[in-house]
Amino acid sequence: MAIIVNLDMMLAKRKMTSLELANRIGMTQANLSILKTGKAKAVRMTTIDAICRELKCQPGDLLEFRED
Repeated sequence: MAIIVNLDMMLAKRKMTSLELANRIGMTQANLSILKTGKAKAVRMTTIDAICRELKCQPGDLLEFRED
């Protein structure tokens, strides 16, 4: 896949755990894990919005395009 999810990096920068973020945005830790590993087939814009709000970042900080 050419879209890379950098959520782990942003969590580390903000010194926040996956569980803490999941609780703050109302998402299960399992679903957040699917997103973090890049296994999600789709992501709602409301989810991206909530993650960016909590991590105080931009969508481009979370998602990166790399050519195969």
